[in-house]
Amino acid sequence: AEVILGEDGKPLSKSALKKLAKGKGKDKKPKDKNFGKVDPEKAAKKAAEKAAKAKAKADALAAEEALVVDTPHGDKKIMTDTMASAYKPEMVEKAWQEWWEKSGFYSADAEAGKAAGEEGRFVIVIPPPNVTGSLHLGHALTAAIEDTLTRWHRMKGDVTLYVPGTDHAGIATQSIVEKMLVRDQGINRHDLGREKFLEKVWEWKDQYGSRICRQIRELGSSVDWSREAFTMDDKCSKAVVEAFCRFHEDGILFRDKRLINWSCKLKSAISDIEVDHEDIEGGVMRSVPGHTKQDKYQFGMFTEFAYKVSGSDEEIIVATTRLETMLGDTAVAVHPEDPRYKHLHGKFVDHPFHDRKIPIILDDVLVDMNLGTGAVKITPAHDPNDYECGIRHKLPFITIFTPDGIVNSEGAQFEGMMRYDARVAVEEALKEVGLLKDKYPKPMKLGFCSRSGDVIEPMIMPQWFVDCDNMAKRAMDAVKDGELRILPEMHVSTWNHWLSNSRPWCVSRQLWWGHRIPAYFACTKAEEGVIDQNANDHKNRWIVARSEPVARTKAAALLGVPESEVVLNQDEDVLDTWFSSGLFPFSVMGWPDQTADLSGFFPTSLLETGLDILFFWVARMVMMSLQLTDKLPFKDVYLHAMVRDKEGRKMSKSLGNVIDPLEVIHGCTLDTLYAKLQSGNLASKEVAKAEAAFKADFEADGGIPACGADALRIGLLAYTVQGRDINLDIKRVVGYRSFCNKLWQGTRFLLGCFGEFMPTDVMRSTILDVASTRDRFILSKLNTCIRETTQCLTEYEFGKSVQVLQSFFVGTLCDVYLELIKPVVHNKDDAVGANQAKATLWLCLDSFLKLLHPICPFVTEELWQRLPGRGSLAGEAESIMIAGWPVADPSWDNTAAEDSTALVLDCIGAARSLRHENKLKDKVPADFFIACSSQDSTDSITAQIADFTTLSTAKTVTMLVAPAEPPMKCSLKIVTDSVKVYVNCAGMVDKSSEIAKCNKEIKMLTPLIKKLEAKMANPKYLETAPPATVDKDRSKLREYAGKKEEAEKTLKSLQ
Repeated sequence: AEVILGEDGKPLSKSALKKLAKGKGKDKKPKDKNFGKVDPEKAAKKAAEKAAKAKAKADALAAEEALVVDTPHGDKKIMTDTMASAYKPEMVEKAWQEWWEKSGFYSADAEAGKAAGEEGRFVIVIPPPNVTGSLHLGHALTAAIEDTLTRWHRMKGDVTLYVPGTDHAGIATQSIVEKMLVRDQGINRHDLGREKFLEKVWEWKDQYGSRICRQIRELGSSVDWSREAFTMDDKCSKAVVEAFCRFHEDGILFRDKRLINWSCKLKSAISDIEVDHEDIEGGVMRSVPGHTKQDKYQFGMFTEFAYKVSGSDEEIIVATTRLETMLGDTAVAVHPEDPRYKHLHGKFVDHPFHDRKIPIILDDVLVDMNLGTGAVKITPAHDPNDYECGIRHKLPFITIFTPDGIVNSEGAQFEGMMRYDARVAVEEALKEVGLLKDKYPKPMKLGFCSRSGDVIEPMIMPQWFVDCDNMAKRAMDAVKDGELRILPEMHVSTWNHWLSNSRPWCVSRQLWWGHRIPAYFACTKAEEGVIDQNANDHKNRWIVARSEPVARTKAAALLGVPESEVVLNQDEDVLDTWFSSGLFPFSVMGWPDQTADLSGFFPTSLLETGLDILFFWVARMVMMSLQLTDKLPFKDVYLHAMVRDKEGRKMSKSLGNVIDPLEVIHGCTLDTLYAKLQSGNLASKEVAKAEAAFKADFEADGGIPACGADALRIGLLAYTVQGRDINLDIKRVVGYRSFCNKLWQGTRFLLGCFGEFMPTDVMRSTILDVASTRDRFILSKLNTCIRETTQCLTEYEFGKSVQVLQSFFVGTLCDVYLELIKPVVHNKDDAVGANQAKATLWLCLDSFLKLLHPICPFVTEELWQRLPGRGSLAGEAESIMIAGWPVADPSWDNTAAEDSTALVLDCIGAARSLRHENKLKDKVPADFFIACSSQDSTDSITAQIADFTTLSTAKTVTMLVAPAEPPMKCSLKIVTDSVKVYVNCAGMVDKSSEIAKCNKEIKMLTPLIKKLEAKMANPKYLETAPPATVDKDRSKLREYAGKKEEAEKTLKSLQ
């Protein structure tokens, strides 16, 4: 093979040979001697251009900044005469909230509320968010809905009150402060003691608990801050004590040992809503709080083991996913009809680790003989189904764990082990004695404590319970009888399901932060330290009282000793957070005291919240209010859909898809979104997935652009349809910033039309005196917008209301009316017409901004204040938020004007299409002919011939009356059966292209006409086809035939 050498005499490498081969046959370009040299003249020119651009940008920015005038806190916003060229939410939303609050627009008078009665007032309490956290987009939707309704009712003239507040969030707050103590001081709450610990919690609440209030303000919520409530404040605390005592006096509150959800990590009972149920795959490994022997433990495994039948070698095999609970088994259940176990009825099995015999019981409720072995182990103290079985068969209830999840003395040789370490040890022990039979994966649903991540352990504990049966029935009857409405109505079935299956409500929690239970265990000094306060025999020793002195008096009477001999120990537990939240609609009004607020504002009007807490909060409010006040707490319950991410997943910190409303309002960089993910506890796989989603959505903008509260509110409300879930694409919400920009720029342009115009007090009443058809058209359309918006808000159709308002402003006011009046408002030769158009425009803008205000409060206030003559009219409101809600004026209804304008707009559309099809330049006037075969059409178009002329860029417009025909070289567009529009193309179009167009249309129409003619000639079709279908085909045939005829005429004129 030929060896090719390089310049150094050495053989070329393979890569060098490839480069040489690629370069063969190519002439080398001569080297540019000036390559790399800088042309000073060009460089100077380029630098100057760059500097000019930078200066222009800086000047524009300075000009925009000059439009922002600092307003003293609480004063009415100072606005410059010049408007910014584009919508800037941070500029628009500045200062208004402070002025609204300081002006007292949010406050309400209790006496006025009382005088107005339930029909003349609107009262709503905020679903109190947890003081520990910050609002997410679900809260933002709640705020948007509630404030939209509040502002609407306020503008309607109702006495309006929107009460803010926060929830003390017992478990969540205590957990946060405990973690803080461990992190900062290396101590726990027990090191401090109860009183000192509670002082730390209050310090934390005062320091960090205001974030939610700031968010509520920035969302624009018009709440009465003078009535702000906290579920642990003195007023709410008094209500909690009173409610507990009254429940006890009514005989529906009692103390008992029952099965509850227990968090071993928190050492507390928790409510059902604080349990996260997760579907897990069989054999999954999970870490468990408090367990250190292994990093992770296996879940979702079905373990089969055998019990030996007493006195024989026979075995009965059972299976469980919680093997450690076999230490507390007190029975094995079989179906009474199962032939496999008939001979074992009444027999016993031996427990392998205890010296006790376990009965074989018959239970056709729990046992399905077709599942597994047909035998079921029963652990009444640690399983809800087994608990019910234990009650039916009066079985022993053996608790095998301590409150912190350690196996107790009932656990034989496994005593002292953590519960999942015991699971492993029990399996080994069963294997050693030959009773372990099988083990295999089984997908299952596992309950986790939402606060601690701990696996929930069903436990029997002494707790306080409320019997809800009678209250639940009253709550169901209220809905059934129509006294209480639940909307959307599809949720009524859920309401009835929950309440018809109500169980005693466990209201006690083993925490320090919360409302301490007003119950005292009483004993004499001689009994102190000896008597067991949890023994069933001593239940009557628990004294429920409004204060300790009252409890002491009751105890002395009960024990028959002097008060000085009584020893009282208040229950260490606190009440479930939902207990105080359930009182919220009336506790914030001062109940049980007969306050002015209670008589003026209770019952409230509406409860608006997410459907996920229909039972946990809404039902409890209704039940507690009926029991304690004998009144419903509100008339309507509106449940908005659950907010999920665009993939339908629940908004969750564990998925990294939670967006803070302030991140949308003020904007957020991509790096900040990434950092938030990295600082959490997400798995790397979930972090990568969430980062990819953020990048796909926001990389182009460098993050979430600042949208403002108005865009966020209207974007969220646009999503609300009466369904179950909202799959929220945050990009779509961000997109409503564009609507706010259209509103800003459109109004800015409209304001420019007014010139020196000033509104008058009689303008509204005289607006029709010299109104043109176009004016009557827009006023009639405004009436429709007013009625539809009002109806939407009345029926909680927020998404539809957004569509109605957008359609009117963009599609009707700007795209139609504005275009029609552009030449009119600047016409110096027709001052009357110009003033009429300006007056009509002013009324439309004023009303539209009022209609939009409840949804977008900031931008509407800013624009409304800029309307000419603001503050000059008699009786005018100081702010749009207290201006009167628009009411449709029947005299403005004008379907004839709407139909007429619609026809003219269709003609204008036809004229524009003709221009486009014939390639006529937009700015070159053309001669148009309009042929009408009906007098109504002729009259309508003649009345608005000026509008047609303007928007069609017509040189002349000739109305043709039959038998008059247009010139030969005209192009046609059929508008309706009775209206045709022609444009004279003589000398303006390419003759050959126009002939080709006519031939094409004739070719397309001919087979369609033949097909329809064949149908019409077919007697069978005419006999069997529905009359409406036959009429439709006849109409099509006439239309196609007319178009073909006109095309043939045009073709003839061109040839």
